Amino acid sequence: MNFLKRERDTLEALMPGFDARLREIPLLEMESKGNPGIALFREFGGPALLVSAEYGGKQANQLQMVRLQRAMASRSPSLALATNMHSCTVAAVPPCEATAELLKSIAENGLYLASGFADGQPRKSILRPSMEIERAEGGWLLSGRKKPVSLSESMDFLTASVLLPAKEGGGEELALVTIPADTPGITVLEYGNDQILMGAENNEVVLERVFVGDEYISYFGGPDQLNEALSTAFLWFECFVSSAYLGAASALVERVLQHNRGNETERMALITQTESTMMAIEGVATSIMGGHDEEIDVARALYVRYGTQQAIERITQHAAELLGGVSYLESNEVSTLLSACRALAFHPPSRFSITPALDAFMLGEPLIIP
Repeated sequence: MNFLKRERDTLEALMPGFDARLREIPLLEMESKGNPGIALFREFGGPALLVSAEYGGKQANQLQMVRLQRAMASRSPSLALATNMHSCTVAAVPPCEATAELLKSIAENGLYLASGFADGQPRKSILRPSMEIERAEGGWLLSGRKKPVSLSESMDFLTASVLLPAKEGGGEELALVTIPADTPGITVLEYGNDQILMGAENNEVVLERVFVGDEYISYFGGPDQLNEALSTAFLWFECFVSSAYLGAASALVERVLQHNRGNETERMALITQTESTMMAIEGVATSIMGGHDEEIDVARALYVRYGTQQAIERITQHAAELLGGVSYLESNEVSTLLSACRALAFHPPSRFSITPALDAFMLGEPLIIP
């Protein structure tokens, strides 16, 4: 079958034999707690995908990664989403004293970074984390909660966003801290709906006076305006998360094709929507491979992300209808994929929260992420 061929060829080129192993594992097993794919991703060198060759990594580019994300999600949405957070963090972490050492360790030892960027607080900006901070000798003591945190049960390091006093001048600066997962004061608690993306290890991580050395702090700059570091983080995340959820929707389309459901016109309508959406994602990925404009490219990535959300709604509804009511009732795979696909709308920033900012940006105002 030529559907998803390019994506799976990319996955094979970067992680030879990995897709074949995933194909052997039933979807419902991959979507359960204890997802075996997370250990396999480590075994096949996945943590090093976005580490540069200088540090021993695979140095995959943006276009390769959006294709790889779609391919993985077609086998397991949970796996793609969990490892996506690791990959985005590796790609976008600003430099600090320990960055080179950390990236080398990731490549050499297959280490996982869990991303604690979200606080799980509705109507609160993701660029204004609520962690409590206290200065200590050589670093900071952090207290607070991060949720949901993917890879929380397999992480070797926790990365978390905090607001710290600016290194120069007054005010605050957004920063990313990197903490070994076995640091005293870190606790992982169950969190969220156990029925959606159960295999992604989405849990709550609690920090109680956890020490972070100054050398493990990377600074993004002020939280009120986009800069190169922040825009890079947004661009990678929006591209990767869009392709991952499109991959989950593609798994339903693939089942329609495999079972020859509907007629040629209906099947090609599905393919047209799916592939045109992927082309839009690839367009953003390709455009930023040689550099990017902080505001314009972030806005374009957000337009494509929200367009992908709307396309996925149409694609999954049509695919499920073609698969038929009996398939829906008898196979939990269809309902599992449908539920997973809807979760793209839950990732910040929500379409409704950022609409005023995007509208103002199109009229000439600076892009402010709410």
